Amino acid sequence: MNRYLVVLTRLPHLDPAVVPLHLAFLDDLRAGGRIELSGGFSDKSGGAYILHAADLAEASAIVQRDPAQTSGGWRITVHEWHAH
Repeated sequence: MNRYLVVLTRLPHLDPAVVPLHLAFLDDLRAGGRIELSGGFSDKSGGAYILHAADLAEASAIVQRDPAQTSGGWRITVHEWHAH
């Protein structure tokens, strides 16, 4: 599995009701061994998570199911990350 850094930036029209749905989505991924780390930024501008996936296509498909993505309340980018 490769690591992917998923960065979420909150947009002005963010619906706060989506946040618990996003966190539950991350909990499910964590339970399945797909999330290594996750967390919000201290300035409340967004957050990030490290996702394990076979390739960028799989990582992108997983992120497309994230309520943060489907709600349109965040700008989300996915980067393959060669961390040491």
